[in-house]
Amino acid sequence: MIQFLKKYKAFLFGFIIVVPLFFFLDFIGFIILPEDRSYEIVIYSIFWGLVIALPIHYFEYLKRKKKTSFRVLGLILLFISTLIIDSNMDMPDNPITFVLLMSFWLGLVYLLVPTFLKKYWKLVVFFYGPLFLYFVYLRLFSGNLEAYLLIKEDFPFVLFFLPIPIFFVMWVYEQWKWFQTLKAEKANAELSTLQAQINPHFFFNTLNNLYALTIKQSEKAPEVILKLSEMMRYTIYEGKKDRVPVKDELEYLSNYIELHKIRYKNKVDIQFTNEIDANVEVAPLLFIILLENAFKHGLENNHENGFIHLDLKGNTEEIQFTIKNNLEDTEPNAIAGIGLENLKRRLDLMYPNKYEFVNSKENTAYIVDLKIELK
Repeated sequence: MIQFLKKYKAFLFGFIIVVPLFFFLDFIGFIILPEDRSYEIVIYSIFWGLVIALPIHYFEYLKRKKKTSFRVLGLILLFISTLIIDSNMDMPDNPITFVLLMSFWLGLVYLLVPTFLKKYWKLVVFFYGPLFLYFVYLRLFSGNLEAYLLIKEDFPFVLFFLPIPIFFVMWVYEQWKWFQTLKAEKANAELSTLQAQINPHFFFNTLNNLYALTIKQSEKAPEVILKLSEMMRYTIYEGKKDRVPVKDELEYLSNYIELHKIRYKNKVDIQFTNEIDANVEVAPLLFIILLENAFKHGLENNHENGFIHLDLKGNTEEIQFTIKNNLEDTEPNAIAGIGLENLKRRLDLMYPNKYEFVNSKENTAYIVDLKIELK
């Protein structure tokens, strides 16, 4: 908090300066603060506090940017000239003062966010042009000063001729859009990185097995090529999508299992049951990480007595994937690893606060239970 105050102390100074300054100028009669409209005083204090604070906050920048410094000085002179002209004209709410004030605020906005003003200048003209013409008509051509002042009570033009309120709302909206876009792009980039990390070693292992099968001229070689081709296609093309039909994910897992069965010559205990609605859609390549982990820490170390049991069930509201595999005592860190961290990060991005991930040990077995809310 102290660091924050030190960094933005100029804005605190701006508000400390402007409030007593307003009351002093009102006391000597240079300005008149509206007693019955306190909200105007608050708005004026915020605006002018920012006007005073910004040059102080960016003082070092202004020292380096002389051109910008001259523009700031020009705006200050314009404002002082506006006050002098307004005080010497015995004409309340005179159009000349409003034109000068509008020029000052537009110049200030252009100085702070030139790209923003260039982008929305048509909207500015559309909003302020008719408003200014309406003001001139009421002030000069609709009747006497008393009639105008009565209208002004219900329609305070002075607030509308300060472009900062609408510009500020527009700027906040722009920043919100930019932040949302940035967040989405960051999430997409992170997801792409995470998905690119999925099971490259499996493909290399399978290619090595395929090489061995082709040397032996095994009948299994074409089957391995076909399944591997389907898995590569799924990883490259379907893996980029936000959601895929769960039946495609089931087929991907089944191909993975079948390739390993070919490797182990079907001498392994792998059971895969599923009871799931065909209309369910899920994020792609989530469950494969858990299956890879089961092979790595289970069958790879003990394929004679090892086992992997999988169960997938769910409907359009919730899906549950449970996997149980043997776990050797020599694998104390089986729960850790890049694969599971990868999975958890993807779940945070794809299903924030909508999933439950539980892993546990039961004697010589390792159990993972993943539940995901789909709505």
